[in-house]
Amino acid sequence: MSETSGYLERPDGERLAWRKVDGRGPAVVWLGGFKSDMAGTKAQALADWALANGRAYVRFDYLGHGESSGAFEAGTITRWREDALAVLEALTKGPVVLVGSSMGGWIACLVAMAVPERIDAMVLIAPAPDFTEKLMKPEIPPEGLADLARDGVWLRPSEYGEPYPITRALLEDGARWSILEAQEVPIEAPVRILQGGEDPDVPWSHALQLAHAIKGPDVVFTLIKDGDHRLSRPQDIDRLVAAVEELVS
Repeated sequence: MSETSGYLERPDGERLAWRKVDGRGPAVVWLGGFKSDMAGTKAQALADWALANGRAYVRFDYLGHGESSGAFEAGTITRWREDALAVLEALTKGPVVLVGSSMGGWIACLVAMAVPERIDAMVLIAPAPDFTEKLMKPEIPPEGLADLARDGVWLRPSEYGEPYPITRALLEDGARWSILEAQEVPIEAPVRILQGGEDPDVPWSHALQLAHAIKGPDVVFTLIKDGDHRLSRPQDIDRLVAAVEELVS
């Protein structure tokens, strides 16, 4: 078996980079995090697992991420949700298992709500639903608010490299996709959540709130007490693969 790659043309001329392993379904679809890409440790580990086990697997980069075209600053939750739905439509058939990391956990929930008939199960790693409104916006300093008001963008410092450009459009759009304000999140597929107790970006209580809100009864929340946000250590990867294997078997 081998992994193929290509680009998915979007109606506006932008191109989404993807990689795919053909194999037994349900297809596992990777949804990466904010400013992350499909070459990361967890996405690659799942590709290795798919190749070794003859499993179908798709990973891709959103607009403005990784190998895809477009400016990161042009991205919004609306756009990245549309990217994920387009990949699902073009590159998979039948039921899928969504694996969403951080922002990808939010995107996974939005995709599952849009096409529930396609979703067999979900694995969410440090899921960050509503992060623009609940996690990011409250921490913007006064000078950041001034930058947003004046320029429409604020350069947010990051522990992971260069500052992230946060746009007013991203914050305003994100508020429209909030899912935690409702009494329940209308997802009934089985869900497994892996969350680090030492995560500086997504508090475990935020991920637990999502677990409580999901409508379906088959939800398992695993707190990795000493885990960080990325959950990319060997033992964390083992937990991720085990969760995926449980849900595809």
